[in-house]
Amino acid sequence: MQRTNMQLLLGLVLLFTAGAHANDWRVDDAERVVAISDVHGAYDAMVTTLQNVGVIDSELAWSGGKTRLVIVGDLLDRGPRSRDAMDLLMRLEDEASAVGGYVHVLIGNHESMNMIGDLRYVSKEEYAAFAGDETQEQRERWFRAYARRYKLPSDDETVRKQFDTQFPAGYFALREAFSSKGKYGAWLLGKPIITVINGTAFVHGGLSPIVVDYGLDGVNTTLQSELAAYVEAIDTLTEAQVLLPTDSHYDYVDIVERFAPALDEKPEVLAAAKALRKLDRSSLITVDGPLWYRSNVACSGIIEKHRLDAALAAIGAERLVVGHTPTPTRTVLQRFGGRLVEVDTGMLNFYYKGTGSALVLTGSSITVYNQSGADPYEPAPHPRDVGLRPGNMSAEDLAVLLRNGDVVSQMEDELGRTVLDISDGQHRVKALFAKRGGRGFYPDVAAYRLDRLLDLDMVPVSVLRELDGREGSLQFYPPKTMDEGMRAESGQGVGASCPLRDQFMAMYVFDVLIYNEGRTLNRILYDTREWDLMLIEHDRAFATKKGMPRHLQSAPVEITEGWRTALAGLSDEVLQVELGDVLDKRRLRALGARRDELLAQKASAGR
Repeated sequence: MQRTNMQLLLGLVLLFTAGAHANDWRVDDAERVVAISDVHGAYDAMVTTLQNVGVIDSELAWSGGKTRLVIVGDLLDRGPRSRDAMDLLMRLEDEASAVGGYVHVLIGNHESMNMIGDLRYVSKEEYAAFAGDETQEQRERWFRAYARRYKLPSDDETVRKQFDTQFPAGYFALREAFSSKGKYGAWLLGKPIITVINGTAFVHGGLSPIVVDYGLDGVNTTLQSELAAYVEAIDTLTEAQVLLPTDSHYDYVDIVERFAPALDEKPEVLAAAKALRKLDRSSLITVDGPLWYRSNVACSGIIEKHRLDAALAAIGAERLVVGHTPTPTRTVLQRFGGRLVEVDTGMLNFYYKGTGSALVLTGSSITVYNQSGADPYEPAPHPRDVGLRPGNMSAEDLAVLLRNGDVVSQMEDELGRTVLDISDGQHRVKALFAKRGGRGFYPDVAAYRLDRLLDLDMVPVSVLRELDGREGSLQFYPPKTMDEGMRAESGQGVGASCPLRDQFMAMYVFDVLIYNEGRTLNRILYDTREWDLMLIEHDRAFATKKGMPRHLQSAPVEITEGWRTALAGLSDEVLQVELGDVLDKRRLRALGARRDELLAQKASAGR
């Protein structure tokens, strides 16, 4: 008797749940934990990094004793020796287990990409590593299927050369190896998405709000089984030549939608077509899923910290370690008082310009060891990064430069703004000068300081400074920017690491708080590196009014838990101490009244 689709799915869930439980996705008694991330085929760097922390010896044998080694995803793509990295870890799993240690390999977005046939980042060396496993019969089978699909002459030498160029030796063996029954695909599909060890969670991309819905067990069973079912559906459809190994993952649904099954089509093929359509947008493989999510790292504290807190609570963890997003300093960093640790330091040097780093957790100690063998260090705070600064200088150092640097040049731009070049002899930056808005009123400095109090991270560094005897302020004017009018016209920014919707929601609340009537398109800038929002020129803000500006009355102003917490921290005393020299008493009182109005609003249902 044929099993139903539901029974098949349940069988997959049980199968891969059992495999993942073998990896112990919750451990509370580890003596020592070592974590590395984003190897991307940088095998030699990985080996050196692991040797530096005593996990493997000079013969590449396990020497870590009871250490638990965590690979935080992305062994694959871009680099030359990802297969060697997997083979080494597969051997180390057995060696570590024999002496009470453990190797936790977590799935990253690049592992999932290889399994589902998204091969955009596979390097020529990675294909070549599988060339010896590929038979001529295998290539011939798929060449003829390809020629039939596109009605090409299979005896045309030019067609065959184009095929061999587009799908080099090793391509089809690699696809098979990452199938559900292949050596590496079957291995990876038994791995968890999230592991929690001694209260520290490890996940490749981040803990998105989806994690709150599923919890630790749900992510490692339900979502993981969806990936397994998706890969198996692809395999079934490929064997039936509904799909071809040469097909782009992004074309799967269209191809299956056009599939006209024969009257006697096998039930498993029909079931696979249905499953693929359903699972193509599985929460695990979308940008909001834990393999791809970047907002923990990329969004400001007021947008993201409360989300991270909720996700950590949902999985019973106190701290999160992530990879996926290379740190700007190529050193291990931390955010939110150490609740988030970023360990992707760009191990694949020729591509990311970084080195390997290993995070070592022992008791309450957290230490970083570099591939180079340099002195270990503790994770540094993630720098405030509003606009590209020369030499990655800190916000504090940039403020000193703006206050004390020499005015090298001065001009009026096409918008009538006073633009200065400021230099300290080593660094040179552009800044906008705005004269005092009234007695004791410096709106750009007030906006900047308030931004810092809120952990908004959208207003560039702004300081008090005189220019030619005029009291006023200087606001850093970052390079490599685009304003909102230009961005909207170009259609760019849709893949921002911190989603534009989240950034706009934060801007709306901020502009209501400061009663800003001057937020024009050219006063909304983007740092085009990651499409981070930057808010400049606040001369029409901080009115002595309650309510909100007319143009914002129809805006979606959402008071999230992050905003509620931040606004509650803006006591009258704090406002007086921090802003008393840049806002007069009437403006301070009005600011406090608007704060209270926002706090009185019903909490947003959004996250």
